[in-house]
Amino acid sequence: MQLKPMAIIFIVVLCACSDSQSQQQDAVLATEDQNMQENLYASIGEIPTPVGFERMKDSGSSFSQWLQNLPLKKNKTVFLYNGKPKANQLAQFAVLDIPVGTKDLQQCADAVMRLRASYLFDRGQYDSIVFVDNEQQAYRFTAPFSRDHLDSYLQQVFGMCGTASLSKQLKHVSDMAEIKPGDVFIRGGFPGHAVMVVDVAMDKKGAKRFLLAQSYMPAQDIHLLVNPVDDALSPWYALPLGNKMVTPEYTFATDELKRW
Repeated sequence: MQLKPMAIIFIVVLCACSDSQSQQQDAVLATEDQNMQENLYASIGEIPTPVGFERMKDSGSSFSQWLQNLPLKKNKTVFLYNGKPKANQLAQFAVLDIPVGTKDLQQCADAVMRLRASYLFDRGQYDSIVFVDNEQQAYRFTAPFSRDHLDSYLQQVFGMCGTASLSKQLKHVSDMAEIKPGDVFIRGGFPGHAVMVVDVAMDKKGAKRFLLAQSYMPAQDIHLLVNPVDDALSPWYALPLGNKMVTPEYTFATDELKRW
C-alpha cells in the first residue's frame, strides 16, 4: 500500500518536531544535572587553591585583586542573553554575577573588554578605557562618568570591536611561565575566541596554576571554566606541556597568550 502525499508530509513534520523536543529535553536535563549542587563560593578569591599553592601576592588596588573579588552566583546555570539556558551546561565551574544584557553582544572578546573596562572604571582611570576596532579607530570612554554611561559605551564597543581587533591591541606574552591575572588567551578572527586568566596561584618552586573565565556565542553569562583534561585539578589549570591550551569549548595555541 502506498502512502498518500499528505501522510508523508505529516510523518516528516512529526519527526522534525520530535527531534526538536528531544534536543530541548536534553538541554533541560543537562541544566538540572549541573545544578544539583549550588556553587559554594561567594567570589573567585574564595575558591580553594590546589594543595601546596598560594595565590600570588599583589596590591589591593591591582587588577589581580579586583578579579579575585568578583562575585559568583549560587546558581551554576549559564543563561543566554535571551534568558534561555545555554545548551551546554558542562563547561562551567561557576557563573560570575555580572549582567549579560538583553542583546546578542557580550560574547567572548566582549566579556574580556567588559572586565577590563569595569576595573578601570572602579579605579577612576577613565582615560585608560579605550578600545580599538579593526580599522584602528579608537573608542574612548568620555563623560559623564556614570555606570549607565559605561554600559552604553560598552554596547557600542561590543558592536565595533572583537577578537580580531583586540588581539592586535593586546601585547604578546613571550614566556607563558610569566602568566598573571588579567592575561588573555586570544585568537583573533571572525569569530575567533578569547578567555581571561582571572586568578593565579604559585607553589614554593614557582610552578603556577590558574583559573579561566569566558563568555561565548551567542552572548551568555561570563563563567569560570572547568579543566577538561584534568578532573583532579579542575577548575584550576596547569601550564600545558605541549603547544596546545585546551579549554572545554576551544583549543588555543600556547603562544596566543596576551596582556594589556
